[in-house]
Formats: sequence, structure tokens, C-alpha cells
Amino acid sequence: MTSPNSILQVRDVAVHFGGIVALDGVSFDVPRGGILGLIGPNGAGKTTLFNCLSRLYVPTSGDILLNGMSILATPPHRMAQIGIGRTFQNLALFHRLSVRDNVLVGAQTRGRSDFLSNALRLPWMRREEKILEEKAWELLEYLDLTAVAHLAAGSLPFGTQKRVELARALASEPKLLLLDEPAGGLNHEEVQELGQLFKKIRNDRQLTVLLVEHHMSLVMAISDHVVVLNFGRKIFEGRPSEVQQHPEVIEAYLGTGH
Repeated sequence: MTSPNSILQVRDVAVHFGGIVALDGVSFDVPRGGILGLIGPNGAGKTTLFNCLSRLYVPTSGDILLNGMSILATPPHRMAQIGIGRTFQNLALFHRLSVRDNVLVGAQTRGRSDFLSNALRLPWMRREEKILEEKAWELLEYLDLTAVAHLAAGSLPFGTQKRVELARALASEPKLLLLDEPAGGLNHEEVQELGQLFKKIRNDRQLTVLLVEHHMSLVMAISDHVVVLNFGRKIFEGRPSEVQQHPEVIEAYLGTGH
């Protein structure tokens, strides 16, 4: 039974790599329109779960549902078409392409073009290209990237590259945005600005955010709900204030005796 208030349902997901149990029956819902933080110590299973959500890994058992429909039969290259976008812990930009072209790559994942249409330059294809170009420029302006639009993405500062990857993810018009360690490598001021940007994006674009992040200050500041993993198991979920005070969460991060 799925809740209409949840966009994503993770149901008893387990992942085994040989004899290693990376995830052990993890279940939780992602509330529609919210920001959910997924946290846990190193090795807790966060990245494994994230890779299941984006179909890079196949769960050993369990199911993952988007709007009540299983995504496990959806190939990774079609995730954008069903409404899931993501960023990566290690930037996955096309470094030699311009910022504009990187964002266009994201927009084209929702386009209808194919090899034959591209070769024939059909009228509807030209109209679609114009729409995608307008969408890309709107996002470049939204994320303050117009000044660097024609520069190679790989030539830009790390923080700016993070915004380029975010723009590319948003260009696919996701309903659910997966953010994998987006604050990694940023300084304290940049992390604060990023948190405000995520809340603005959620509100402006009416999407849902699932955030995996080591920066606890960021997670606690912007999340409506937090799920905590440890050794592949969910040990707690609740509001940020509840998570910060829960004994098992404190022990997982600080060890016994704290």
C-alpha cells in the first residue's frame, strides 16, 4: 500500500556483494515536495542505496517505487524520462564541452529526437531544438551561469562546476532530484549558500529532493525528514531535531559512551 503523499517508496531493499551485506532490508518513504536527508557513517550503505535509486545497482531483493510503480525494470539511461534526475559525488561533466552544451545534454534526455530525425532535420526537430535551447538558457540565468555559458566546463572553479552539474540535472525537469554529496569540497560559506539554493529550487520548481551528505549542518538545516543508516540497516528516521538527539544515532557517529 503506497501513500499519495510519497513520491518514492523504498521497500525492504537488500544488496549483497558476494558474502558482504551492503544493505539489509531498508525501507522508507520520501514525502512529495519535501527534502529528505539520507545520512550515516562511512560504510553505512548510503552510496549503495543511491546507486539502486538511479539504477546503477540492482537490489538483491526488495523493490523501489516511483509514484507507486516499480522502477527496477527501467534501464539507467531512461531514469530522466520517468522523472528522476541526479548529481554525482565525483563530478560527471563533459569537461571539454561548454557550460551551455553540458546543460543542453541534460535537456535532450527529455527530447523526442532520434538518429533519423537528426539526419533529416525534420521541422518538428528544429522546433524542439529551439525549445531546449530556451530551457537551457533559462536555467543558466536561474543559476547565475550566463557569464560562463560559453566556457569549457572543466576550466571553471569547483564550486561553479557543481552549479553546472545541478543545472544539467534540472534541465531534465525531474520530479525527484537525487543529490549525491553536493557539498563535498566546498567551504563553509559555499555550503550555506548551497543549502539556500536547494530550498529555493525545491520551492520554485515544485520538486522533491533526496540528499546524501556528510555535512551534518547542511542536512539538519534544510531537511524536512532524515533517514539514518548504519552497517546497511536503517537505525532511525524522523525530524532533524529528533535525529540529533537519538541515542543510537549518536552512538553510530561518536561511538559508545557519548
